[in-house]
Order: sequence, then C-alpha cells, then structure tokens
Amino acid sequence: MLLSILMLALRSVRRNMLRSFLTILGMVIGVSAVITMVALGNGATQAIEDKLTSLGTNLLMVSPGQRLGGGGGGGVPQFIEADSDAILAQIGGVAAVAPQGRASATVVANGRHWATTLVGSNNAWFDTGNWQLASGRQFTDKEQQAGAAVCLVGETVRRELWGNTVGQTGLGQPLRVRQFSCEVVGVLAAKGQGGMGDQDDTVLLPLHTLQRRVTGSHKVGILLVSMQPGSDSGPLKASLRQLLRERRHLAEGDDDNFNIFDTQQLAQTLSSTMAVLTSLLGAVAAVSLLVGGIGIMNIMLVSVTERTHEIGLRLAVGALEGEVLLQFLIEAVVLSALGGMIGMVVATVASYWLSRLMGVPYQFDLAINLLSLLFSAAIGVLFGYMPARRAARMDPIEALRHE
Repeated sequence: MLLSILMLALRSVRRNMLRSFLTILGMVIGVSAVITMVALGNGATQAIEDKLTSLGTNLLMVSPGQRLGGGGGGGVPQFIEADSDAILAQIGGVAAVAPQGRASATVVANGRHWATTLVGSNNAWFDTGNWQLASGRQFTDKEQQAGAAVCLVGETVRRELWGNTVGQTGLGQPLRVRQFSCEVVGVLAAKGQGGMGDQDDTVLLPLHTLQRRVTGSHKVGILLVSMQPGSDSGPLKASLRQLLRERRHLAEGDDDNFNIFDTQQLAQTLSSTMAVLTSLLGAVAAVSLLVGGIGIMNIMLVSVTERTHEIGLRLAVGALEGEVLLQFLIEAVVLSALGGMIGMVVATVASYWLSRLMGVPYQFDLAINLLSLLFSAAIGVLFGYMPARRAARMDPIEALRHE
C-alpha cells in the first residue's frame, strides 16, 4: 500500500515537471543557503584558529604599554633580557620564554636587495612561535651569547634573494644587513600569512646581535611566553602580572604599564563569536525554507482542486480517508525532500568555490546537511498536511459532480 502510494506521488510530480520544479525552488534556495552559510562560517572560524595557532600554542605575548605593540613611548619602560630569565625561573607552568626585538632593514645578497623585518631572539623563539626549520640549524649557545654574525631567513626572504632555482637555499651564503654581513645558517619553514602580515618575510638574528649591531640598545620590545600543555592560563597570567609589577617597581595603586595578550583566550572568544554569527546567518537563511514550505502548500491546494474528480472516484470505490490523506502528504514530502537533496548538491558546489574565492578552508558538515534534509522533509509534512486533510475529507458525491 505504502509503495503504491509513493509511486502515485512520484507519477504526479513527473506529470507536471515544470510546476514541480518551480514549487521546490524555494526549498532548493533555502537548503542551499543554510548549508552554504554554515560551511563558510565554519571555514572562516577554522581560518582564524589556524592563524592564531601559527602565532604559537598556549602563547602569552607581553608588551610594554597599555596595548599589544605599545612600545616604550610616553615614558613607558621596555623589558630587558633579565625579565625573560626571571619569568622562566620563577613562574611554574612556563615551557619557554623568548625575548624578542624587532627592526626594519634592507638586506642584500646574491646581487639582490629586499626590505624586510629583523627579529632578534634566542632558540626559545622556535618553541614559542611553533617555528620549524626547512633546512640548516638553529643558533649555538656560543653564537647567542657572543652575538655572532649569523642569521636564519624566512621563505619569503629566501625566495626574493635567491629565487626558486633548485638547490639555491642560501645556506652558508653571506647576507648583508645594514653595515655588517652575517652568514645564513638556516632557512625557516614557510608559515604564510598571520595576524601581523607575512610571517615568512623575516630575518632571525641572535638577540645580542640585533641589540649591538642594529638597535644599539639592550631593551627588548616583547616577551613571548609559552605555557606548558594543560596549564591554566588564569593563575599563570596572575603570577606573571605580579612578577612584572615587582620588577618594574609599580606601587599597589599604579596601573600596569605592560599588556599580557593571551592568544588562547582570543582564539576561544573569536571562535564563540563566529559560532554565534554562523548560527545567526543560518537562521536568517532558514527563513527561505518557510517561504518554500508556503509555496508547497499553495501548489498542493491547487493540485487538490484540480484532482477533485479523481479524489471523489477513489473515495467512491472504497479508498479510506487515511489513504487519501497519506497520498497527498507523501506528495508534499517528496517535493520538499527532492528540493532538499538538490539544495544539498547546490550548496556543496557553491560552498566549495566560495571557500576558495574567500581563501578559507572548505568545511563539509555532514550533520548540517542531514539536518537540512530532515528539516525540509518535516516542512513537507507541516505544510502538506492541510491540503491533504482537505482532500481526505471531501464528500465523494460532491467530488464526483465537480467539473
């Protein structure tokens, strides 16, 4: 019986192909809009998380001033290397601390020049920033202490100075930085764009080398503090704040003249914000599903009117009201489910290409696809019930008299 009714419903849909397509168009648009919005929202969230992760895992960035990168302007003192040693020695849960200085310079090598960012730090910089080596080595302890003329280059600098020729890594080659020349002992693995621009456009020097030969100051612009896995950032930040206040001789009523930036907390905040925005966009797109449901109900009412004589004939030869109700209800569900399936295909193609266009990862969410399909079928039941009920309650005699 159920199979027979299903075949009747499919025959009715096939009999009016153009009208059926126009009927389910609202469902197609609604389902594809919901799935596409959720996919793009998830992709954007993943892109943000990836960029923050590239800065470092469980990373605290401590800078002078009231905001990140505030610098030492306005009489705000900068940090010194001893501050990083004190943090590593006195605060539990800290995995590594990297003092970091920065400067801009034009570097020259292989007959080419390139304007880039100079970063001065120690080998803890690799751990705090999740940096890997493509080739070469890190600094030796002796090179770090003596401020030796050695450096590592990022992938962008390597490409601009030595090109993409096979074997041209720049290792062992001299690199002129302002008034001195340093030996390239390593090439950093590519990381791409980050929150502060191209992360590969950098030249890494030992901190003492940068201080003595470039900046002429022993001050440190920023402290990178990497927490041990599983550490609670709340107590650790409180201990870090207290230690820095003591070292910077701040009285109890004085405001902090430094800022602690928690990448993990920022990632969680941005992820939750993006989740809310994604849900909001999905809810707005879901309104079109209701519009599609109203369209199905309208066409089903027209179909009931057109097939009044057929309904009366079926009731007259013994069809039960429940069977007539089920027939029209299944027709509505078939229409809405068909629209849902087409919408899933459209959404998959659209979200894939839009993700590539926007530069975010493509995220296929099986749960939202199945939920959209079930929701579209439920809309068929909801909006198809009234036309089906109207058909089932027809008087057979009056229906047979209908022209």
